Amino acid sequence: MACIFIFSIAFWLSFHLIIAQLQTDSGCSDVDTLAAIDAAINDGVDVLSLSIGGYTTPFYDDGMAIGAFAAIQKGIFMSASAGNDGPLSATLSNEAPWILTVGASTHDRKIVATVVLGNGQEYDGESIFHPTDFPHTLFPLVYPGLLNQEAALCSSRSLNSTDVKGKVVVCDKGGGVTRLEKGQTVRDAGGVAMVLVNLEIDGDGTLAYVDVLPTTNVGYSAREMIKAYINSTSTPLAGILFKGTIIGFKSAPSVSSFSSRGPSLASPGIVKPDIIGPGVNILAATYVSLENKIGTDLTFNIVSGTSISCPHLSGIVAVLKSAHPDWSPAAIKSAIITTADQFNLEGQSILDQRNLPADIFATGAGHVNLSKASDPGLIYDIQPQDYIQYLCSLGYTEEQIGLIVQQTVKCSPQSSIPEAELNYPSFSIILGPQTQNYTRTVTNVGVASSTYIVNITQIQGVHIVVEPAKLVFTKVNQQTTYSVSFTQIGGITGRFVQGAILWISNKYVVRSPISIKLE
Repeated sequence: MACIFIFSIAFWLSFHLIIAQLQTDSGCSDVDTLAAIDAAINDGVDVLSLSIGGYTTPFYDDGMAIGAFAAIQKGIFMSASAGNDGPLSATLSNEAPWILTVGASTHDRKIVATVVLGNGQEYDGESIFHPTDFPHTLFPLVYPGLLNQEAALCSSRSLNSTDVKGKVVVCDKGGGVTRLEKGQTVRDAGGVAMVLVNLEIDGDGTLAYVDVLPTTNVGYSAREMIKAYINSTSTPLAGILFKGTIIGFKSAPSVSSFSSRGPSLASPGIVKPDIIGPGVNILAATYVSLENKIGTDLTFNIVSGTSISCPHLSGIVAVLKSAHPDWSPAAIKSAIITTADQFNLEGQSILDQRNLPADIFATGAGHVNLSKASDPGLIYDIQPQDYIQYLCSLGYTEEQIGLIVQQTVKCSPQSSIPEAELNYPSFSIILGPQTQNYTRTVTNVGVASSTYIVNITQIQGVHIVVEPAKLVFTKVNQQTTYSVSFTQIGGITGRFVQGAILWISNKYVVRSPISIKLE
């Protein structure tokens, strides 16, 4: 049975958008994926949105990469999920540079459920389940994890020997136990409510869940404070205040803990993910019901994942393609990358789940900004033949490259370019003691007569020179090339550093993110 279902939508901008989602827990075979992409191409679509993950693999063995290359040769844009294996590093899916790889961010709305402790402290969490009759009172509070690990996770039947009747029960997140199983275990044992607490790896990001009893999910910092309170008194008490939807959280956007991180293993010379977009607690149409069952009449749920952020970017791509029908997939990707936001609603750096500034391997270029992307000033364009030159430098055989591009390929030193020489709108290099030089070609799609001045963010341990330092354009679609040299200074090795090159005019700021591994 095919593991993805495909449906073509007559998109509201007179475009066709294809959505592909997992239909089974066993994943998708390359045969099914390629067949679906081929059907979409034959259907004449303009955008492919595939919320399908996988594992790092060479591109010639990656159905998503092969199918996407066939799509971009037809001018069809493809966006795909970065994966939900964060926050561990190098956990990405869909790393090919001709795919827009999308991570997940939060938005400024939360469905708040607050834990109130007997000592007066309150900790905001989230829950979809907001019972109107849950009493505003305090109940005995218990953490069964003091007994054993199974009880900490509230796995099935793990509370049978624990007195939780009439109590609020603290359960650790994860451990291979679903949140519904945890809630059912607490309810079966007589608990009145559950506080689902994040583990350290989850950080302070919370998710809104439907459950079988009053529940809230709180972050790791709250977990530590709640457990400290339980250990501080012989009669710990707690309640939950369900406050409904609250809008205006200034810490948004932030990067979710589950969003897969770079660097790319399949191609270290390309910055991945490319971008982040809304993927946490999104009201979504889904074939999975609130009770996590299929085949029901309940077709909406609050869903989180890079499978949710990917279609957000696909919709943005459709808007951009409507505004600029002559732009190639690479040009649209460039517009998205070079105009991405670096700051949250407070004007501070975008944070990760630890409440620390998120790095380039979490955010890629940053958070998508549609209004800026529609008028980016300059774009970095790439043609399919350029990708073939790039593939010739990856150490693949000509036959393996032929599998990707579906044509006979002859590689030579003259027809190959290093990864970081691909005209990508970002830089990712491994820098040793020798200076490295790369070029980029930009196309003016903004004001016809315009001048751009370079600005380089300081990167510890690296000296960067851009020549020329000024780009002058006299007409639309005019192209010009600049060079960048990277030199290691200061003797710092064994670490990643990051920064950006910005081209600034009176109207535009065109930003190319940089990742450098110092060796």
